[in-house]
Amino acid sequence: MSPDQRTGCAQPLVSVIVPVYNHWTLIPRLLACLEAQTLPESQFEVILVDNGSDWIPADLSLPGNACILVCKTPGSYAARNAAIGQARGQFLAFTDADCHPCPVWLEAGIERLMCFPAGNTLIAGAVRMIAANPTRPTSSELYDIALGIPQKLYVERGFGVTANLFVPKRLIELAGPFDAGRFSGGDAEFCRRATRLGARLVYHETALVEHPARQHWSELASKARRIKGGQVCAGSLLKRLEWMVRTGIPPLHAWKRVIRSSGLSREQKLTVCLLQFRLWLVGLGEMIQLVLRLKKPQR
Repeated sequence: MSPDQRTGCAQPLVSVIVPVYNHWTLIPRLLACLEAQTLPESQFEVILVDNGSDWIPADLSLPGNACILVCKTPGSYAARNAAIGQARGQFLAFTDADCHPCPVWLEAGIERLMCFPAGNTLIAGAVRMIAANPTRPTSSELYDIALGIPQKLYVERGFGVTANLFVPKRLIELAGPFDAGRFSGGDAEFCRRATRLGARLVYHETALVEHPARQHWSELASKARRIKGGQVCAGSLLKRLEWMVRTGIPPLHAWKRVIRSSGLSREQKLTVCLLQFRLWLVGLGEMIQLVLRLKKPQR
């Protein structure tokens, strides 16, 4: 469905933007979560952006307020920019194909945004990692639950991730779009660019999305490689050098967070710390290969 064929809302208050790359099997669950929102369907639209998937289901059933766009430029931030150009909402709500927004997600995020009438505030909602079987999580799931997406901590560091981020469209018009050349870290770069221009970044726990924890080591390692590529291959030379130096430092802060965690047993803490050590080695190896130009950044 093209953007001009959307019938669910004449002039939506908010546009939900979701980039999709080979995760179309997850979209029905996401759409079900969006259909269950307490915000009336007439007040929001859903823009799914295919970013070069190998396959798109022909029988995917879309609600009347949803459409699919195509962005051929590789990278989720390029896809988000394509959707921004078509978005009709006053506010933009970003999430990912593998996220499950809670029913009050949109209503809570928009209500919080509207507490700041100047249109220069970003709302970073909570992201809760969940195991497929909460009573028997895998070691990788334990890691992701403990350290996966600590949105509150990210906000304290000056950014929020697009797994759950609300932005007034006016602010993007002022600060500019995401850096389309990045495969990782474009959300952090955008948030810091916006706050340098005077925008406010606020954490909001009620605007919650759930995110399945990664079950396997290969998924954790792939994410670590993608993040490292975004750190050492994008941004200013000074920032890239800073990331290279930081990559060589053992993950002491992460270990400290795990050790202080009250939700893990002693055995689980040891497991998570060992996984963090392995991921640090993965990041080191990825940085060396990228610096030597033995490979390209992973998307």
